[in-house]
Amino acid sequence: MITRGPRRSRMHVVDLCAMNRTNGLNRTDIEVGKHVLIVQKQDQASGRTTEGIVKDILTRSGSHPHGIKVRLVTGEVGRVKALVPGDS
Repeated sequence: MITRGPRRSRMHVVDLCAMNRTNGLNRTDIEVGKHVLIVQKQDQASGRTTEGIVKDILTRSGSHPHGIKVRLVTGEVGRVKALVPGDS
């Protein structure tokens, strides 16, 4: 079972990717208003994720090997690691 909260461990991200069959690598999967998990620059080494709602899509290309970069409504910027299932 997946718990809700502001932070999730790396294991939960893998679980979400398996459940949702998306991993944030393609720009077409991500829309403004979607509920996502991102990894911020300072959290790349630990893999710690931040949950939030997409405000802006910052990556211009159709895909990126490390995830599409977005800005959340809270102002945090990071690369999408997973879409949260059931939310839009």
